[in-house]
Amino acid sequence: MILSEKHELMRNRFRDFAEAEFTDELLQKLEETGEFDWDIHYKMAAAGFMGLKIPVEYAGQGEDNLSYALMVEELARVSPVLSLYANTSNSLGAGPLLFCGSEEQKQKYLPPVARGESNLVFALTEPGAGSDAGGTLTTAVEDGDFYVLNGRKTFISGAPFADKAIVYAKTDPSLRGSRGISMFIMDMKLPGVSLGMHEKKMGIIGYPTSDIVMEDVRVHKSDLLGPLHNGFVTAMKTLDGGRLGVAAQAVGIAQGCLDETVKFAKIPDESGQIPAKSQNVSFMIADMATELEAARELVYSTAVMRDANVGDITKRCSMAKYFATEACNRIARQAVQLHGIFGLVQGYKVERLYRDARITTIYEGTSQVQQMVISGSVLK
Repeated sequence: MILSEKHELMRNRFRDFAEAEFTDELLQKLEETGEFDWDIHYKMAAAGFMGLKIPVEYAGQGEDNLSYALMVEELARVSPVLSLYANTSNSLGAGPLLFCGSEEQKQKYLPPVARGESNLVFALTEPGAGSDAGGTLTTAVEDGDFYVLNGRKTFISGAPFADKAIVYAKTDPSLRGSRGISMFIMDMKLPGVSLGMHEKKMGIIGYPTSDIVMEDVRVHKSDLLGPLHNGFVTAMKTLDGGRLGVAAQAVGIAQGCLDETVKFAKIPDESGQIPAKSQNVSFMIADMATELEAARELVYSTAVMRDANVGDITKRCSMAKYFATEACNRIARQAVQLHGIFGLVQGYKVERLYRDARITTIYEGTSQVQQMVISGSVLK
């Protein structure tokens, strides 16, 4: 896709920021501690990244989905972990509020998120309701001016530092499956809210993940988000945008792998031979570059379709995530292979990118879930 001058300038801006601010020292510290880095968070907020897609009237930048995809891609090219810092507020975090929040709720909750002053996370997954979110067991029972929430959300990205969470709970247990689920804006400091241990993950180290446990948590009715019993529909719409973001993240990771591999292949080996001049090596790199470009075109065109609101957006977002994340994992594998033993050594960028790539085919709907969505649309 040929980008407009505006989008080309934006891509350069995102790239310059990542290359200047995502230093090796910062990335190493994240790997060692696994802690959220507030300094870089605030820098990204000051640059307008946290509110890139949030409308201007709510203190955001009001940019489109293509700009969002470019931002996530360019940040992920240097650090997939840090791309999540800006991704969450523009997709799963703010998404439900933008889709069906009241004006009062939007004015109250979105500006602090856009300014990076408040962190809002998406709490849908449960121990027995991951890919099948219709199996939600968390309950919300009406009690006067409040709803009383009980349940457990698991593997919630950003939960350890979240100020608020969009929680999905069953409000009508007589309805089966995905029906009868409502959304709530829950303050993480409310009595009865607690966290599970921080998960020790294979990749994406530096963006903490944990369970959220709710024991008789009283959420005021003013924080019921959207229509009662109809939250699952909004969850699925929100995941469309989230899947586009993961697809863009995968493109960025793959580009980072290709960049490192090209540089490595041009370095003479111990015998003085340049690996890139080998047909075997050069053909593997050709495959990586071609697959990457196909994934990028699919992601960009899907972003443009979502901006124009044309076509089957849900199917296209699933296609983009499915193809781009699977391609990313293949490219990351080839990058490690072409680095030889160096690809397994910590300190080489491809080792970290390989670990970070793996989650892209899992979170926000596994590749198998995307196949279900795509086939369901094609075969209906």
